[in-house]
Amino acid sequence: MEEDHWTVGHVAELADVSVRTLHHYDEIKLVQPSARTAAGYRAYSAGDVERLREVLAYRRLGFGLREIAELVDDPSTDAVAHLRRLRGLLLERRDRADAMVTAIDKELDARAKGLKVTPEEQLEILGARLYDAIGGAYTATRRTEPRIAARIWDALGDAQTVLNVGAGTGSYEPTDREVTAVEPSAVMRGQRPVGSAPCVTAAAENLPFEDRSFDVAMAVSTVHHWGDPMAGLREMRRVARRVVVLTFDTDEPRWQDRFWLTRDYLPEFVDVLADFPSLAGMADAIGGRAEPVPIPWDCADGLFEAYWRRPEAYLEDHVRRAMSVWTRVGPEPEQRAVRDLAADLESGRWAERNGDLADLDAADLGLRLLIA
Repeated sequence: MEEDHWTVGHVAELADVSVRTLHHYDEIKLVQPSARTAAGYRAYSAGDVERLREVLAYRRLGFGLREIAELVDDPSTDAVAHLRRLRGLLLERRDRADAMVTAIDKELDARAKGLKVTPEEQLEILGARLYDAIGGAYTATRRTEPRIAARIWDALGDAQTVLNVGAGTGSYEPTDREVTAVEPSAVMRGQRPVGSAPCVTAAAENLPFEDRSFDVAMAVSTVHHWGDPMAGLREMRRVARRVVVLTFDTDEPRWQDRFWLTRDYLPEFVDVLADFPSLAGMADAIGGRAEPVPIPWDCADGLFEAYWRRPEAYLEDHVRRAMSVWTRVGPEPEQRAVRDLAADLESGRWAERNGDLADLDAADLGLRLLIA
């Protein structure tokens, strides 16, 4: 065997697949060994191994061989783009698993209390509808907040063609311009209203558009979901003449103390954003400036900080399910936070700590609009 080349048997052992599987991939021209050993046997080059890695990763995520062939043969996608796409798919799978754990914990708690669990609830916990049911809460509470929308749409200026990256269910998409949406999650795409903007399946880090294809690229409360936020922001800058991003500021010391929920009940929120880029870094990536976006006390969009003056809302399961933070921190911190908040609301301790909020119509809790 020559240096930097590997035999079929050795590759099969390393990849934990059978030699027969590798022979099949060779026969259907999915992964064909392109090198030869000194003895004349077929061998895998480094490029072949890289392609095999992508094939096996997609295969283990449940893709069919025909779909995989289309993915790995895409001339516009390199190894880095594949890794980012795979990372996004794995994160989505992790979120599904976390959601299932949360649902199972909920049933265990109900059973421990002697409560009846209906057949419909049992099927939702382990059935195919689980993630859709949890994701369905998104449209129930995540609506366009007019005052925040006005800030975003004003920042779009006179742009006529708009790319909405990480578009989700379509909140904040302007209706008076030509919009193209980008959303990698099938659950979110499935909840987009009939007649909404056409939606492309892609990740922010690898936008399938030519340079300067749009007047403006916008992204609303989605950057924290991206596998590589900085790469996604640079892609937005590449495909559009202007960039508008609604995101979150973690630059301030003790930024988590701005909001009573993360300060007093959910310190784990800091870990959720531990790897989140700085606001200054994000602004530099698009060459833009940052403006604060206060959250109105009666905010219609049920984002994480929306109920800062309506604390009882955080006790509602359907409200929390539309906030990715709770899935990210896990069921134990969530249950503890809800339990402690409920106790403080009942005792009056929450009101003692946060009585000054009653006089505010809006609060600056770290929401920022980046404009370039």
